[in-house]
Amino acid sequence: MIGIAANNLSVRRNGATLLDGLSLSLAPAGSVAIIGPNGAGKSTLLKVLTGIDKPSVGAVQIGDRDLASLSNAQRASMIGYLPQYFEPHWDLSVADLVRLGAERGDRLAAGAIEAVTEKFELTQLGRRRWSTLSGGERARVLLATVLVVDPPVLLADEPAASLDIRHRLDVIRALTRRGDRLSVVVVHDLDLAFTFFDRVVVIDRGRVVADGPARALIDDRRIDEAFSVRFDRLKTPDGWLLRASTGP
Repeated sequence: MIGIAANNLSVRRNGATLLDGLSLSLAPAGSVAIIGPNGAGKSTLLKVLTGIDKPSVGAVQIGDRDLASLSNAQRASMIGYLPQYFEPHWDLSVADLVRLGAERGDRLAAGAIEAVTEKFELTQLGRRRWSTLSGGERARVLLATVLVVDPPVLLADEPAASLDIRHRLDVIRALTRRGDRLSVVVVHDLDLAFTFFDRVVVIDRGRVVADGPARALIDDRRIDEAFSVRFDRLKTPDGWLLRASTGP
């Protein structure tokens, strides 16, 4: 079990501040939704937590080690990353992509490739090339390539954005039901964030402005301030609905 922490992260690019002294501690297990308005710094935070981008100031710690001190292979064995946009260098088949994902793990459970392929309904797509897949099919393939090794830490940037409703729910459930593993997911749909995730972190202008258990944070008006709207909160048998109010 491995936790991850961001310590006083600042990222500046071309005169713009993308992260501004952000600190965040994430326990070794559970599901965390990262929400916030466009340009808040959510994707930048995930890239820094993976080691893809380096902070201008601050550091990331994974377990008891500095992320910057780890090799690419060590990081890959600890962290799975689902980017918002992905384009492979070669037009590989679905089967090849899942197999390459499996090779990141030190040890692979017997039947893991077959299980994840079936779980995300990719069996019939095995010979299809990446270029022939729809946006929703690509999203399911990417998730399979990461979850096939069940990494201790999984970071995902809006992984369900291009999926239909049923597959969107399937993906969110897969990410939030990983037992003693950690899933950190940038979520666009606030209803999904507050219904399925254990913890919600609100980011605005490169800073954490609210953070807590989803059930406790739902009524926090700092969410409205971050998105510059007033939300009506509606409790349903299946979870929460947040609707931007049209009133004054």
